[in-house]
Amino acid sequence: MEYRSLGASGLKVPVLSLGTATFGGGNDFFKAWGSTQVAEASRMVDLCLDAGLTMFDTANVYSAGMAEEILGKAIEGRRNQVLISTKATFQMSNNPNDRGSSRHHLIKACEDSLKRLQTDYIDIYHLHGFDNTTPIEESLSALNTLVQSGKIRYIACSNFSGWQLMKALSISERYGWARYVAHQAHYSLLSREFEWELLPLGLDQNVGTIVWSPLSFGRLGGKYRRNNPLPADSRVAQGGDQGPLPSEELLYKIVDALDEVAQETGKTVAQVALNWLLQRPTISNIIIGARNEEQLKQNFGAVGWNLTTEQVKKLDAASDRDPIYPYWHQRDFPYLKPVPDFYKK
Repeated sequence: MEYRSLGASGLKVPVLSLGTATFGGGNDFFKAWGSTQVAEASRMVDLCLDAGLTMFDTANVYSAGMAEEILGKAIEGRRNQVLISTKATFQMSNNPNDRGSSRHHLIKACEDSLKRLQTDYIDIYHLHGFDNTTPIEESLSALNTLVQSGKIRYIACSNFSGWQLMKALSISERYGWARYVAHQAHYSLLSREFEWELLPLGLDQNVGTIVWSPLSFGRLGGKYRRNNPLPADSRVAQGGDQGPLPSEELLYKIVDALDEVAQETGKTVAQVALNWLLQRPTISNIIIGARNEEQLKQNFGAVGWNLTTEQVKKLDAASDRDPIYPYWHQRDFPYLKPVPDFYKK
């Protein structure tokens, strides 16, 4: 297993981590992702550790805390062998203070996660989303307090806009507080908007990227074809996807290119899609999900090899999209391309 630095920190993380949103199946939404219980989760942890995958990603909101509880039991007696990444911000109850990124909620949420995970510390603690009702200074101050108390070791964010992340980094620098070392973001061949602003920001500020849903909710897992667009057993068919629906033609165009590269490499479609991500700038870690041992073992095959330059270009071309403003204007900046006729005298 390859290890990379997590952003500007000294922490080394494996390039793959196991996501635990499939643990528990505590409601209809998460049942569509999976319903892994303790025995199977423990077996998955065994397989991951044998493969050198030592990082496990979870969140307090996954099945209302069940995923954290199951992960805590699955790693029992092996805490010093693993890295734990968890998150807070989203609503946990009807209590108006049991949500958001206030000092009140973050400290309580962290302490609750520690109990469910049966651990004294969390390696990477994320804000799961941006709370526009709480001052950024309050959130970062609370996170810094948790770092200084030893309850968390590194802080990260997830699903932020570029300006939100940049403002937070500036505030941390101003006060000498703990700094976001990573941004957990949605990124895949089918969802490349991350490249428009967040990727350049990560490069400029040395913020590592942890990728969630690298196979676009299973759409790039190898089951989707032009003649079989929505397999009945897929996460999407069972209501487990998020975000706007992608263009079917774009999806099929990408899958066609993935099929070609898979044949060239002898790898699976999913392995090729994951390996493409590993070639992108700022990527520190990719969260893989698995409903069973077979899916997990297949995902391990995404590492230990690299796509060729030509194969990457083929996938880039198939997945390219016209960006929104101002990114299309920036991409067409005349000094970066041949000067258009209308600029010439």
